[in-house]
Amino acid sequence: MVRIYYDNDANLNILKGKTIAVIGFGNQGSAQAQNMRDSGLDVIIGSRRGRGWDDAEEKGFDVMPIEEAAEKADIVHILIPDEIQADVYKKKIEKNLKDGNALMFSHGFNIRFKCIEPPDFVDVIMVAPKGPGILVRETFLDGFGTPALIAIEQDYTKKAKEIALALAKAIGATRAGVLETTFTEETETDLFGEQVDLCGGVTELIKASFDTLVENGYQPELAYFETLHELKLITDLIQAGGLEYMWSCVSNTAEYGGRTRGKRIITPEVRESMKEILRDIQTDKFAKEWINEYKSGLPNLTRMREEDKELLIEKVGARLRKMFVKK
Repeated sequence: MVRIYYDNDANLNILKGKTIAVIGFGNQGSAQAQNMRDSGLDVIIGSRRGRGWDDAEEKGFDVMPIEEAAEKADIVHILIPDEIQADVYKKKIEKNLKDGNALMFSHGFNIRFKCIEPPDFVDVIMVAPKGPGILVRETFLDGFGTPALIAIEQDYTKKAKEIALALAKAIGATRAGVLETTFTEETETDLFGEQVDLCGGVTELIKASFDTLVENGYQPELAYFETLHELKLITDLIQAGGLEYMWSCVSNTAEYGGRTRGKRIITPEVRESMKEILRDIQTDKFAKEWINEYKSGLPNLTRMREEDKELLIEKVGARLRKMFVKK
């Protein structure tokens, strides 16, 4: 069984006198930086000029160029998009790391796939909240927190785990619970979930079921409600109490139909495709593909975005969602 760490397992005193540089002030950067500051830590922001810089200044942070923040910091927490981290690290962070510093992440992509290769004189740690930044901030302000993962890739100081737990406590995560993992496990499971289930799988399932109804003569508006809109009702039930709780909340007809027909959708062939996708992640094939896509200017991603804007389900949905806005 995985061990879960709580407030009593973490000590903020280990961070006393240390400066944490949060690199990037987007969704996660803003939330984590504010929570750390509210927990009494010394937090500065490294950013490029623009919206993030302005937002950080408005919230009262000391904001400076990334290289300057990295030079001043004891802990450098990189919270910019995966695809730009390696370039920013190489140009603005690497040369400013000092003996005994900690390099911190909230996702393991660039370490797992060796896009960033830290020097051997720093700790390399991860604190990864299992929720968007807005939730990380809101639950903290409510006196609770968002569960998180911690991982230690490199323990130069022999205090890396204590530091990671303290930082998890500072953002409120130990109030809810913190699970220990590795950079590899976090990265590979995260990518797999996004591709097979949470983002890739569910959107393709929605599109295919919607198209099936429309192609067989049903009104697109009804197809939208039955295949997309009501999905949130089901996932809310699953999140609240698990799969069996969801079954207990729907009609007997829905339960019987779902339990007997679901396996005809997720067939052995589909499960084999899932395994192939996992192998693509494990062997670095996906990472190399994504890095090349980004370096090429995102031609395929841009094309797919434009194509999907024209889907019937998107046009129908745009009209129907207005029904749920109070006039």
